[in-house]
Amino acid sequence: MIRASLLRWQEVSRQILTVSANTSEEQRDDAIEKISNLLDERDRLQADISPPFTQAEDELGQSLMQLEKQVVQALERYKQTIRSSITATQSKKEHVKSYVNPYANVSRDGTFYDTKS
Repeated sequence: MIRASLLRWQEVSRQILTVSANTSEEQRDDAIEKISNLLDERDRLQADISPPFTQAEDELGQSLMQLEKQVVQALERYKQTIRSSITATQSKKEHVKSYVNPYANVSRDGTFYDTKS
């Protein structure tokens, strides 16, 4: 007999994998919110998962360990995607600023100033 909390943990982990696979920028805010809610649910489920485990639960636990590695990798990839998107956006902002005001970052060293006028 496998506890319902272990089965729900497995289901939530698979949902995290599914949601994190969607990397479109239009749906990113919704995906982040869903992932956050799913991780919160897993935290609540973790309190119900404690020894002693049955033989079936041990076997399921081994597959959950593999699934957990996949979840960690998927979330890391998702974080990298977000980070690269933020970097690209900041780069675009700087490019637009330099296009609007091309002389903003010109060095003034060696410029002659007439102080007698």
